[in-house]
Amino acid sequence: MSIREIIIEFMEEKKYSPMLKEELAVHFDIGRRELEDFYNILQGLEKEGIIIKAKNERYGLIDNDYLVAGILEGHERGFGFVVSKDKIRQDIFIPAENMNGAMHGDRVIANLTKRQEGQRREEGEIIRILERGNKTIVGTFEDNRNFGFVVPDDRKIGYDIYIPKAKTMKAKTSQKVVIEITQWPEPRRNPEGKVIEVLGYLDEKGTDILSIIRHFNLPEEFPNRVQEIAERIPQEVEKDEAARRVDLRHLNTFTIDGIDAKDIDDAVSIEKKDNGNYYLGVHIADVAHYVKERAVLDKEAFQRGNSVYLIDRVIPMLPKELSNGICSLNPNVDRLTLSVMMEIDKKGKVVDHEIVEGLINSKQRLVYDDVSDFLENDDEEAKKKLVNVADDLKLMEELCHILYEKRERRGSIDFEFPETKIILDEKGVPVEIKKEDRRIANRLIEEFMLVCNETVAERFFWSQTPFLYRTHEEPSPEKIASFSKLIHNFGYTLKGQNEIHPKELQLLTREVKGKKEETLINTLMLRSLKKAVYSSEPGIHFGLAAQYYSHFTAPIRRYPDLVIHRIIKSYLHGKLNHQVQQKLEVTLPEIAEHTSMTERRAEEAEREVEDMKKAQYMTRHIGEEFEGIVSSLTSFGMFVQLENTIEGLVHFNNMLDDYYHFDEEKYYIIGERTNRIYRLGDIIKIRVIDANVMTRNIDFELI
Repeated sequence: MSIREIIIEFMEEKKYSPMLKEELAVHFDIGRRELEDFYNILQGLEKEGIIIKAKNERYGLIDNDYLVAGILEGHERGFGFVVSKDKIRQDIFIPAENMNGAMHGDRVIANLTKRQEGQRREEGEIIRILERGNKTIVGTFEDNRNFGFVVPDDRKIGYDIYIPKAKTMKAKTSQKVVIEITQWPEPRRNPEGKVIEVLGYLDEKGTDILSIIRHFNLPEEFPNRVQEIAERIPQEVEKDEAARRVDLRHLNTFTIDGIDAKDIDDAVSIEKKDNGNYYLGVHIADVAHYVKERAVLDKEAFQRGNSVYLIDRVIPMLPKELSNGICSLNPNVDRLTLSVMMEIDKKGKVVDHEIVEGLINSKQRLVYDDVSDFLENDDEEAKKKLVNVADDLKLMEELCHILYEKRERRGSIDFEFPETKIILDEKGVPVEIKKEDRRIANRLIEEFMLVCNETVAERFFWSQTPFLYRTHEEPSPEKIASFSKLIHNFGYTLKGQNEIHPKELQLLTREVKGKKEETLINTLMLRSLKKAVYSSEPGIHFGLAAQYYSHFTAPIRRYPDLVIHRIIKSYLHGKLNHQVQQKLEVTLPEIAEHTSMTERRAEEAEREVEDMKKAQYMTRHIGEEFEGIVSSLTSFGMFVQLENTIEGLVHFNNMLDDYYHFDEEKYYIIGERTNRIYRLGDIIKIRVIDANVMTRNIDFELI
């Protein structure tokens, strides 16, 4: 048991009376050398909202009956909600007058002032700010002669930030800036700050995306020390290392990626065995050979957690010398890999596998569209480019269908979501937005990565080795009941809502396939499911209907994959002794939590950039008419999605032919006078009336 757990257990005892930190140190017989670490553990428990320090400096456990620790979710109108970490209780409503200087994103403790009654939420007041969530804020500067102020991009912050004249860095009105908070808000007083970076005007090239990068604190440049080390790494495989590897250069190995990809993690090879089974090789860049645990490169990669892809740029997890250079599986050069060689039978079962430290030489760099054109349409141009791998691709297509059918039989949910393709001109302005469907080449690589990830996870589960899993919990019965109610409007039903099997949801995706409401129902289904996360504990992957799953196939751009590679390499070399395993049991939970957070951050940043570019695109289409599908209903209007995936709001204020309201029970919008009804999935015609790049809002009106 860790000292952290021992402290909590001690404080849980009935006879425990709150103690000073010095008294706790004496009780646990903490020596002078360990004192600082012990106090840091206490401070950490306090920050997490597990213990609380009273005004008399004494520590005790938080009484969850009337105190709630969590993250404050702000609202632009001044109030907020405290979201508890355990998610057991509903969010606590905090009226504006009870915020007590707390801001959106702060870690806080709220004291309950009103208990839940019927439909009314619990209410509280902020009594302690444990940790500030916004050290810096991105916003728009406004000059006001003797001072300035900044309107934050994130309206949940709910305050304009006062900037003294001497601390404006000569920013001009309407420029985007980054500010640092110097004084936190108090009752009837706004926060104060200083400008630390002027990003430029919003219509200047790159300023819009740079604002989002700064807002999410994404680390753009690598520190000098990291860059220096990366530049010293040889760009060719060392002869000694190549000699000790399993030589796989005789295989007809190749990569399949998007046309713009530079960080190539994975290569594939295939053969047909004499017994009719497939021999699939999934060869993954051996990043762990170059990025050693706790080294400078590793610490930077951990902080970043993953690469972030923002339409016209990539914020990589590793410097380009690694991500695009020696680790990338570029064609016609030797590369180090961790290769999983799988024998798969005609039913898609992996009957045998081997994981080896390999040496490959990719014969060709293929592009998704060429492979799809060849396999789907027997395209002549594509066929010429792929002449050396044509037979292998046909064999891979065969295996792809077998693996897909196997997943389908067990109930794996396959969402048919079209990708949004945003094309920018040389100034960064969106000139075209279109829907991109998943084609056979994308599916083929997807299936091979899935079977590889699953094989690796199962192998290390049974080896009883500490490991990092990708888990996806079962959805809550409440969410499924709500989803079931929504789809009932379309004439669909679900069985077994209390303990739903993924097979039921899979059958629904099959039922809606090709229908006008397909994307809508798949989106609503996805929203009703929980988020997949990284975990040091094995668990199911509900969406894939998989008992064991991990992320192994992208160590250039995902830190958990790099961690798994290190564990596997230690295992292969017989170095996973008791001491190493104990250390992993301590470090893996922290890695899982941190990388789950950085993944969410990346997804939010990517979505923000996409939404912003969609709003920017629609500013040039105001007054134009489109056909769309009703994608969401609210108490203030309905959202409509266009064919190109852009979504906008038809507000009740812009539905002038009647007075409309939302009937939550029957789940439709109805006009009081005309009884005209709008439901999810209705096809309607709209006109674009406004698009706001700052707020990302797009407004439509009905025709």
